Amino acid sequence: MTQAVVVTGASHGLGAALARHYAAPGVALGLVGRNAARLAEVADACRQRGATVETAEIDVRETARLGDFIRGFDARHPVAVVIANAGVEAGLAPGRRSEPDASVLAQLRINLEGAIATVSPLIEPMRGRRAGRIVLIASLAALMPLADQPAYSASKAGLVAWGEALLAWLRRDGIRVTIVCPGYVATGMSGPYRGARPFEWSAERAAAHIAGRVARGRAWVAFPWPLVWLIRLGRLAPRSVRAAFIDRFLRFEIDAPAA
Repeated sequence: MTQAVVVTGASHGLGAALARHYAAPGVALGLVGRNAARLAEVADACRQRGATVETAEIDVRETARLGDFIRGFDARHPVAVVIANAGVEAGLAPGRRSEPDASVLAQLRINLEGAIATVSPLIEPMRGRRAGRIVLIASLAALMPLADQPAYSASKAGLVAWGEALLAWLRRDGIRVTIVCPGYVATGMSGPYRGARPFEWSAERAAAHIAGRVARGRAWVAFPWPLVWLIRLGRLAPRSVRAAFIDRFLRFEIDAPAA
């Protein structure tokens, strides 16, 4: 029986690595991305691994087009796993000035609204089948909001909250929800980033780790452990201590705004 997997943000970085990880004979992949050329390269690599692949050049902010593609793909290949991975990040403007409005809105619409728009068309079909896995790619920034990334932190925290609500709602319908909070992953988004990236993982390592935990039905996936524990300890410390140590440890700048 064919297993169908949908991945957004599949044209580069973690999304591309996830697509390649799942690609195998007997797997149908629905890949969504904004860069047509890179998406085609990922699709070709997945086909070489034996997967059946359908692609769609769609910005996840295009809710109607995205929903049409996902519903159509599900009609042809009932989706077993949907991975809402598409995301962008940005930070404060130069000189630590406020984030531009356009950048703030892009992060909220892509990271939060885009994830909801990806998953929502599949909820009722999955409930009808009483099977399915929903994977939301959030961030450790949702657990420890970063002073240099207010909008990004908010968008990922909102995604975590939505995922927790889905966990409570859908658990009796046979649908498993996995909320993923990665630390630093080497992706295309990290290019304009200037600052420390402690315990950074490759996209391939992160993809394999996420897929393994999803297969086991884990509700929460957070990595790498040294950074996760640093955040947990930081949440127990007074705000003044966090500001003096953890926030300074994670200080950075991002050159290019989200779009």
